Amino acid sequence: MTTIRPARITKVLPDSIAAEIGFEVGDAIVSINGTHPRDLIDYRFLCADEVLELEVLDATGKTHQIEIEKDYDEDLGLEFETALFDSLIQCNNRCPFCFIDQQPPGKRSSLYFKDDDYRLSFLYGSYLTLTNLPEREWQRIDRMRLSPLYVSVHATEPEVRIRLLKNPRAGQILQQIKWFQQRRLQIHAQVVVCPGINDGEHLEQTLRDLASFHTGEVPAVASVAVVPVGLTKFRPQQDELIPVSRETAREVIKQVRSLQQQFRQKFNSTFAWLADEWFLIAGEELPSESEYEDYPQIDNGVGSIRLFLKNFAQAADNLLPPKVKGWRKFTWVVGNAVEKAFQPILKRFNSVEGLEVNMRAMNSDYWGQDITVTGLLTGHDLLLNLQGEDLGNGILLPSVMLKHGELVFLDDMGVEELASKLDTNIFTVAGVEELIKTCIK
Repeated sequence: MTTIRPARITKVLPDSIAAEIGFEVGDAIVSINGTHPRDLIDYRFLCADEVLELEVLDATGKTHQIEIEKDYDEDLGLEFETALFDSLIQCNNRCPFCFIDQQPPGKRSSLYFKDDDYRLSFLYGSYLTLTNLPEREWQRIDRMRLSPLYVSVHATEPEVRIRLLKNPRAGQILQQIKWFQQRRLQIHAQVVVCPGINDGEHLEQTLRDLASFHTGEVPAVASVAVVPVGLTKFRPQQDELIPVSRETAREVIKQVRSLQQQFRQKFNSTFAWLADEWFLIAGEELPSESEYEDYPQIDNGVGSIRLFLKNFAQAADNLLPPKVKGWRKFTWVVGNAVEKAFQPILKRFNSVEGLEVNMRAMNSDYWGQDITVTGLLTGHDLLLNLQGEDLGNGILLPSVMLKHGELVFLDDMGVEELASKLDTNIFTVAGVEELIKTCIK
């Protein structure tokens, strides 16, 4: 039986029920109404009651029994160090394109965790394969209505998916999607295209199979993202993978756009979307903003560039002044994949009197990639490209390059260390408003 640890509190929100009662960081919840919560899902479900009896362990190890009366569904105002209070459900596949296996050894241990956990999928939209779930977890998904989940399908033909995931259980995907359909539960799907394995006729079959579940009031498959395989120089040599070439990208775009046309006629929705990277690799124009509907696959890089441009234009109209006091100069670091697309932003910044923003668009020497998305740039790459340069008032650093919640790059270099080596200020920016405000404050 998996051990359930007390849920350690890392933040007590001000003016919350928890703050009023006197909860402190370091306290831990052991049980709620006699049940030990396995994860954040259990915690939220159990806290929906009007009367709660909590067993709490304080930082000194002393146990307290606390009774709380509150409105139904009213939040206690607590945050925890992790969403899972038992153990992470590990991945049991050996996908050759797995990014975790394409990293150098010797970095922080969290980089090598292969999770395939439906709870993280439900809570945060991370992708899972459904190959490792015992019956009791399927029952829990059904009982607690954990929908939508985000599923890495890659291929619907059993032999192709088994080849990709290196797992005989991978061939059950169509039966599993039928299970969701029967229960009126939903998934968002992704297909990572590996040239020579699941492209061409296999990709068409996969998208048509998934589209067959896009029916009814609650479609079992709500949307699909088609994503190019990303390879690094650290990948195993015997992995049979081929990088996506410009020609391949153009073929996939043509193929999927033809299917999209059919889907729009049938469903009044595009249904299956191409990740922005296809157009960047192909050297083609991105689709117009209207084609992305309500951005159902934004976390998969589908429409993220268009949305960023739209959000910037709106924020710039409200926030960017015609001029700034004094003279301000910044170096904005991005992946070379977005260099062309972000030119309108650069032009708008540099139209402000007294403000100069220089974009440094770079590929990743660290990963060995010719075309690099911003989130994969490392401290090594920035040091290699920027050492000895005039960086002005400092570097504008998109937070997508950093480990969530920490000022650390994917290569384990810290932001402070990089700032010291480059002898400059580094301003981490998340989103367009922070980017603009940093430039003008």
